Amino acid sequence: MQQPAADTIDLAGLVADLNSLLRLKTTVIGMKLFAHVADMEAIPKIRRPNAVHTTDQIVSMASRLGWTVGITADDLVGAQCRAVIGLSPQDEKWLAGENYVGVWHGTAEDARKRQEALDVVPFGQYQALAVSPLASGRLDPPDICLVYATPGQMIILINGLQYTGYKKFEWGVVGETACADSWGRALKSGEPSLSLPCYAERRYGGVPDEEMLMALKPAHLAKAIEGMKALARNGLRYPIPPYGIQSDVRAGMGVSYAKK
Repeated sequence: MQQPAADTIDLAGLVADLNSLLRLKTTVIGMKLFAHVADMEAIPKIRRPNAVHTTDQIVSMASRLGWTVGITADDLVGAQCRAVIGLSPQDEKWLAGENYVGVWHGTAEDARKRQEALDVVPFGQYQALAVSPLASGRLDPPDICLVYATPGQMIILINGLQYTGYKKFEWGVVGETACADSWGRALKSGEPSLSLPCYAERRYGGVPDEEMLMALKPAHLAKAIEGMKALARNGLRYPIPPYGIQSDVRAGMGVSYAKK
């Protein structure tokens, strides 16, 4: 299946289809980087922070509150948040990861290895970033979409991506700073990127324990939705009726029972 051009995709239609197929609880959002701050500030109904935040908090303002929010490096609390999205240098001081020794890692060597393992946007190309509910169309189009989903919902989404043009997905877990596994990697590579949200995302961004995060381009999301629609036509959809699950499990265990 040929992927549609990003500027021809009906973003609101994508969200409606996705919610119909997966019954998501969290708002699907878009994320976009800007080479110039003025372009970010020109977005309709853009909100600007009045205090410093983590990137996790900025993302949650869109996904949990439905806001459209724009930031620059000055709006973020530290070099880690800025560096993942390319708003500050990934220099020697950043790579050393001294702040994480004795916190997330037992030695300076371990902290450095983690920093070097992070997927980040190269520094120097962008000055600002914005997030917004995807259905609003305000990012026109976003660089990537962020989909929060339970494991059951997420595997159906992945199955949809693999329905045509199959490829094996191989994702990693960096540990803390897992945003590098999701939006960092997707912004850098342009490929779908799955992550287990880390402590900071759950503590500061309000991500529920049961949710995972997929970051992917609008064209990949459109492809996944077409795949999920095909799966649904085949009778493979989310959610599988609970009664059917019990029936299959008990049949596999050699247990019969009467339907009440």
